[in-house]
Amino acid sequence: MNETDDDTTVRLARRVAELTGCSRREAAHYVEGGWVTVDGNVVETPQTEIGDEVVVLLPGAKAEEPEPATFLLHKPAGVAIADAIALVAPENRAADDPFRIRALQRHFIRRSAPLPLSANASGLMVVTQDAKLVRRLNDDAERIEHELNVEVSGEIAMYGLARLNHGLGDLSPRPLPTAKVSWQNETTLRFAIKALQPGQIEAMCAAVGLQAVAIRRIRLGRISMAKLPVGQWRYMARHERF
Repeated sequence: MNETDDDTTVRLARRVAELTGCSRREAAHYVEGGWVTVDGNVVETPQTEIGDEVVVLLPGAKAEEPEPATFLLHKPAGVAIADAIALVAPENRAADDPFRIRALQRHFIRRSAPLPLSANASGLMVVTQDAKLVRRLNDDAERIEHELNVEVSGEIAMYGLARLNHGLGDLSPRPLPTAKVSWQNETTLRFAIKALQPGQIEAMCAAVGLQAVAIRRIRLGRISMAKLPVGQWRYMARHERF
């Protein structure tokens, strides 16, 4: 559908409503959903003033209110939280993202990172616009299991692995849950731990004579990082759960 001969400046949502016969609210949803082009360019702001530009409603358009987006990012080591959030940009979307979610301009504003990683750590990080998800992850933080691969140096103390598996609760003023810790290879420990606190992995390693050289989170709850490339992201689908 298009319009080329209207000299009147009107809001884009009104023009879409006139072209399609839908309500102004439905027209706004078409625009916000990225289904409308103006002179060939997608415009997502219903209040945009237009004149005689060509307005087209794309095939398959749905008059649905856009949902907040959630992303899974493979955060590089040495990147602060704000810079990691900024990596979630259209050019860094993983080529093999399995979900055909349409990337909208509005997805890349007003985002936060619940259950963040420290700057020196790498791996799976959640970036979201969904305030409900943020609250849920914060409320469930002590029940969500983190799986991490930790490269270490040094020589582990006698019974050190057993101590790590008991969570080293003496390192915290409050009881810490037990951990599941095992050797992946000669220099890498696998941690599966809940209620993870900032700096806890480093402190646990130090308590048994080891230094944590590199920390990489590979799973949060039921969500795995899988083969997501470093510095790239994919959408988290509606059916996925932590």
